Amino acid sequence: MAATSMAVDAAIERVAVSAYEIPTDAPESDGTLEWDSTTLVLVEVAAGGERGLGFTYSDRAAATLVEGKLAGVVHGLDALSPQAAWAAMQQQVRNLGQQALAAMAISAVDIALWDLKAKLLGVALADLLGRFHAEVPVYGSGGFTSYSNERLVEQLGGWAGDGIPRVKMKVGRDPDADIGRVRAARGAVGPNVGLMVDANGAWQRKQALGWMERFREEFDVTYVEEPVSSDDLDGLRLLRDRGPGGMCVAAGEYGWDLPYFARMADCVDIQQADVTRCGGITGLLRVDAVCKARSIPFSAHCAPAISAHACCAMETLAHLEYFHDHVRIESLLFDGVLSPEGGALCPDPSRPGLGLELRRDVAEEYGL
Repeated sequence: MAATSMAVDAAIERVAVSAYEIPTDAPESDGTLEWDSTTLVLVEVAAGGERGLGFTYSDRAAATLVEGKLAGVVHGLDALSPQAAWAAMQQQVRNLGQQALAAMAISAVDIALWDLKAKLLGVALADLLGRFHAEVPVYGSGGFTSYSNERLVEQLGGWAGDGIPRVKMKVGRDPDADIGRVRAARGAVGPNVGLMVDANGAWQRKQALGWMERFREEFDVTYVEEPVSSDDLDGLRLLRDRGPGGMCVAAGEYGWDLPYFARMADCVDIQQADVTRCGGITGLLRVDAVCKARSIPFSAHCAPAISAHACCAMETLAHLEYFHDHVRIESLLFDGVLSPEGGALCPDPSRPGLGLELRRDVAEEYGL
């Protein structure tokens, strides 16, 4: 239906929120954290006979924030103007703090609003936003430190066998084991698949430099994520400037707002952001402008069912993290999830919005 005929009936009528906790398929850990479940907070927004959905990976408290602070603010606003609703939500949480939990709650609502707008207009979200890219290259991501070497090999080798040309594993929890783990990973994927590591801030600066040099020289590792804490901007800049040639330093998944990304972009080779944390689609597209201004590439953090559409619209895109936990959860809870073909995700132009439908009967099993 044309936008002009929808305008009269496009006021946001209802905002619903729910939360689901999904256990992992095995205990998981990285360099600094252990977990055995993941919580998805789902927002559904209705207008004009359509329903948009969005979500964030957060805590049940984000659902409470949506219910108590955001739903009333967006109710009645124009469903064809997500940016105006985004600005209203930012103003509403001024005294709560606009980062962290508030940013994740806003992200979920914003994503739902963009999905709704695309459905009202009958187009895929990627096409509503406008595509710089027809498809989004991915890298397989998992390789948790809790995995045995056998499981590590199975997972990373499986992605490589499926045609995904780059994979990432966790390091930093047990330095004595990491050399053997990275050696096993390189053996599993072969010499022609990009091997990436993520320390999740487990190292100190000089320690990180030593590991980076060794991983680069012995195993041709080309990318290291958060070699030191993402709060240590001076350390990231040091490692970016003094690290081995051919190895990129990436960080940014914990960014909540644009000033953060402006600071981070001066300290890394590759800027990251997470659409479910940084203010949703509206916030993420601004990160693209920061990357363009700094002449650095962008890599999307997780949530592939949403990120695939948003990343099509990002000029500076390098790739998207095809993260084991989120792939598993999104495939479990939603119909219409994309699968990589030739190492990339390609949003279907025939499916309006994100192309997702909630499997309500399945979701109910995990409701909070």
